[in-house]
Amino acid sequence: MTRALHVIAPGLLTTVQDLGRPGWRHLGVAYAGALDADAAALANRLVGNTAGTAVLELTLRGPTLRLDAPARIAIVGAQMVAKLDGEAVPCGRPVDLPAGTLELGALRDGARAWLAIDGGIDVAPVLGSRSTDLRGGFGGVDGRALRSGDVLPLGEATARDIHTPRAPKWWIDPSHDTHLPIRYRPSAHAAAAAFARRGWRVSASSNRQGLRLQGDALAVPTADGVSEPVAPGTIQLPSDGNPIVLLADAQTVGGYAKLGHVIAADLPRLAQCIPGQTLHFAPCDAATAHRLACAARARLARIGVMIDARLAAV
Repeated sequence: MTRALHVIAPGLLTTVQDLGRPGWRHLGVAYAGALDADAAALANRLVGNTAGTAVLELTLRGPTLRLDAPARIAIVGAQMVAKLDGEAVPCGRPVDLPAGTLELGALRDGARAWLAIDGGIDVAPVLGSRSTDLRGGFGGVDGRALRSGDVLPLGEATARDIHTPRAPKWWIDPSHDTHLPIRYRPSAHAAAAAFARRGWRVSASSNRQGLRLQGDALAVPTADGVSEPVAPGTIQLPSDGNPIVLLADAQTVGGYAKLGHVIAADLPRLAQCIPGQTLHFAPCDAATAHRLACAARARLARIGVMIDARLAAV
């Protein structure tokens, strides 16, 4: 039986994402992919998918979707109220659902969550990925956010005879330490150190391409302007002195001055920043960045082992 996901209401910004589109940046193609790839991978693991299976990335407010057949789902990321035909659906765990209407509300304590469905979102891959590149306008569903009336095919999954939602009592909580500053490897730019000495407010004009910051503007030397390679995590300093931290849909080169690069362990935290939130940044050395990256990998592995140990009993 072919299953599908029908979009009744799209939410504020809902896109199809997987682990991204590596290997094409030399041709100007953005990486794209889930802004927190670890959270998306854990959601997939909870429903028995491989890490790179396509999921839905929800931003600030979730969509309303109709399942035309039973499915196992998992929601990981910011908290929200989720209901299937009015019955509460818990987050952070595998949930078996019958056919029905799944309503996902406003997100709390963060900006994004990832919805995995067993079998995955089976849209056609482009350049090896099903991720939506909003800036490039390809991948996912015609390179755009979901709209009412869209019908998303689902991949093959185990047939389930489900008449009412059911979920285990255990859950996972992969959230990050929000009280810590965002750590970065500073560049040699004159403003790189000053960047960490002041607080920055997240601008409402932020998007998947970049997190725009507002605050006490930094001085911008007039000599900057040579285009150089950039990547998700690069901190740019445009001419108005308000930095931009590049995210997954970032361009591949840029002419703004570079203040440094957010370390890998802290990059997923940027996915949960909401407009108006105040951020602080702290420089760190390469050894610290490496240690924190290893610790993040180990933590993710422990959660994965726990999921696998308990999933067999679900």
